[in-house]
Amino acid sequence: MSRISRRSVLAGIGGAGAVSVLGGLGAAQDGREILLGILQPESGDLGELGGPIADGAQLPAIQLADAGSEFDVQTQREDSQTLSEAGISAAQSIVDAGFPMITGAAASDVTIPVAQEVAIPNQVVLCSPASTSPDITDLDDDGFVFRTAPSDALQGGVIAELAFTEREWDNGAILALNDAYGQALAGVFEESFEELGGEVTANEAFEPEQPSYTSILESALADDPEFLLVIAFPVSGVQIFRDFYTDFDPDLPVIVTDGLIDDDLPVDVDNPMDNVLGTAPAAEGPDVDTFNELYDDEYGRSPGVFNAHAYDASAVMILANARVGDNDGPAIRDEMRAVANPNGEAVGPSNFPEAVELAAAGEEITYQGASSTVEFDDNGDPVSFTYDIYEFGDFEFDVVDQIEFEEE
Repeated sequence: MSRISRRSVLAGIGGAGAVSVLGGLGAAQDGREILLGILQPESGDLGELGGPIADGAQLPAIQLADAGSEFDVQTQREDSQTLSEAGISAAQSIVDAGFPMITGAAASDVTIPVAQEVAIPNQVVLCSPASTSPDITDLDDDGFVFRTAPSDALQGGVIAELAFTEREWDNGAILALNDAYGQALAGVFEESFEELGGEVTANEAFEPEQPSYTSILESALADDPEFLLVIAFPVSGVQIFRDFYTDFDPDLPVIVTDGLIDDDLPVDVDNPMDNVLGTAPAAEGPDVDTFNELYDDEYGRSPGVFNAHAYDASAVMILANARVGDNDGPAIRDEMRAVANPNGEAVGPSNFPEAVELAAAGEEITYQGASSTVEFDDNGDPVSFTYDIYEFGDFEFDVVDQIEFEEE
């Protein structure tokens, strides 16, 4: 657990983000404390990605402190350990401390029980930057659950199109994590691939963080598929690929999903991974360049997958909180769309300190984010988003194509 409250005043942030000393707040808002919980997997199977995601979630609070904002954003940062029970316990700790909103979680298998057992009963807003299971869309959540990451109801179709239409592979096998994320995405992909005319030769579920995956790889690859789809998180993924390259055809095409888009993956596997493709939600929002600069300046590294989505999740909740003027979960819930969906002056990472002032003054604003435009539909899902298509090779990977979606 950690808290942050920094007040070092900078002359400006990121050029376009430069803000003068903030003023003009109403007396009721002067020095008001905004409470933001952050729940991400900083250890466990998703730990390699979770720490940087949590950093992205904390960045709006740091940005306000560095700008000398009168809004004191206190964050309580907890580790879900990529486990549902640990996530529930950590979320309860945040709620017990009086926090009305949480950026989290990451793994869908954590977000769903945290929502059902902690956030919804306690009327706390939960906005996930990385949980993509289609099951989240229809949660009976009384409107408290949002996400800035898109549902895998579409990513499964993207992968199917990539395999069947773009690469002209007629059959393939699936190796998927046995949780809400892995099984839902595997199911969507299988249905989409078969609708296009493809055949799934095997669909194997695996448990996380096992010492060997050779046996289940043998089962998945028994019928000699043209490609293998691996839906995993980094710790398990490293072992899967080590076993794959040791015992199986290293030239067999493999597609990985967002949970394995990790800069360190090829180095950890100790293989250039020239045979691997990948898909993941992109960071293609109107203000992504400013976010990238802010993130690099603060952490000394470029942001990775879902880092921009985490910034946006925290930023929108902070704006909703400022607009309400109180750390009140139901009131914040009711203002989430008011500060994000199109209805007023455009704001975003480049003028976030000013945006908080405008929200607190009751001005109409429209948050234009780093990951997307961050417009929420009736279920709390984003209505527009982009997927990156990656190619791995020579111990790194690059975006080679993008697919854009917008809800009609």
